[in-house]
Amino acid sequence: MPTLKVDDAVIAYTDTGPPSGRPDAPTVVFGHGLLFSGWMFHPQIAALRRRYRCVALDWRGQGATPATASGYDMDTLTDDATALIRALGGAPVHYVGLSMGGFVGQRLAARHGGLLRSLTLLNTSADAEDPSRLGRYRLLASAYRVGGIMLVRRQVLPLMFGPAFLGSRGSRPVIDEWTRRLRRPGRAGVRRAVLGVTDRAPVRAELGNIHLPTLVVAGADDRALPPAEAERIAAGVAGARLETLPATGHSSTLERPDAVTDLLRDFLATVDRG
Repeated sequence: MPTLKVDDAVIAYTDTGPPSGRPDAPTVVFGHGLLFSGWMFHPQIAALRRRYRCVALDWRGQGATPATASGYDMDTLTDDATALIRALGGAPVHYVGLSMGGFVGQRLAARHGGLLRSLTLLNTSADAEDPSRLGRYRLLASAYRVGGIMLVRRQVLPLMFGPAFLGSRGSRPVIDEWTRRLRRPGRAGVRRAVLGVTDRAPVRAELGNIHLPTLVVAGADDRALPPAEAERIAAGVAGARLETLPATGHSSTLERPDAVTDLLRDFLATVDRG
């Protein structure tokens, strides 16, 4: 797995490289949600890599990126993503971010718009965390630090996945894989990542600085970041396209992989056609 050194961090990422016969193909950079890694986009990458160079990074302390002592705030993660995009040499890129990755994506688009060709925001928000949830989330983060994912799995699952997905027997392999992968990173790094999300600053005031083709996607059954969050983003970004997926929770790329892939394929093709 390739890595990039950014200050005190070693950022791990996957890179499919340009498609065969298309050395100048556009690049799509994927930024994952909390408690995941770039793996959460594997259905979309499998479908899009024949047309695009697909790159998925792992945020600090998650996936294959080692923990650092600090740098889990959204501004620092935005700097990490900016450094990676510049290092790839394929700018401007299409950026796709889910939840935490969307927090970063909005900052990227507002502050470094020249690096992006388009912006896709999945299951995310432009606001600070709901104050009524902060205590619970911080408690879960501390419990995870002590006992690992199995100690908090029952409480976290309904936040990560919608009821239709959790109620389907066919979802079991995905949930088991998610659980297995969460056992691999150091607990301290994941806890810091959780706190970076819960303590994030709002970015709503910067939405007017986004002047890119923008797709905003919500899950109708997302308990972590309900559709109203996506509606507010779409209202704040000029010309943004809003889509709501029925029977879908917070992890839309895994719960409704074909639907998300179809939306992405159509949106990216429209942008590339100009």
